[in-house]
Amino acid sequence: MARPPAAGQPEPVFSWPVRIYYEDTDAGGVVYHANYIRFMERARTEFLRSLGIELGELARDHGVVFAVRALSIDYRKPARLDDWLEVTVAFECVRAASILFRQSIRRGGEEVCEGRVRVASLSVVHFRPVAIPDFMLERLATMGLNPPAS
Repeated sequence: MARPPAAGQPEPVFSWPVRIYYEDTDAGGVVYHANYIRFMERARTEFLRSLGIELGELARDHGVVFAVRALSIDYRKPARLDDWLEVTVAFECVRAASILFRQSIRRGGEEVCEGRVRVASLSVVHFRPVAIPDFMLERLATMGLNPPAS
């Protein structure tokens, strides 16, 4: 069972299980540091998919893509071959053209790492910031995410 977030930390709204395979590890049998970022990306993508937001459709039908604007990660303990991890997704804030996520990767009740990821909403054509589509903000609001002030 995962421990609750520390005081002042946002409550997770989604979690995604990850099994560690040989390909995820380095020569020492420990998960390679960049793979934690991939696990977080997958969890965010699956979270959006669980709300009916498909990234391919978002680009094709609404002209919007998301790109990581900023990332910080704190590695606490190593994950190893065959570990089962839980990757959580929580929100810190939403702005008109970006979302700041707080994510955690845990093994049982033990935190392996945590990160903060800001994703920017960009135009497919110009790759410049654009407002997050209203339908997406409405779906995110069902998870307790407050829309940006107008």
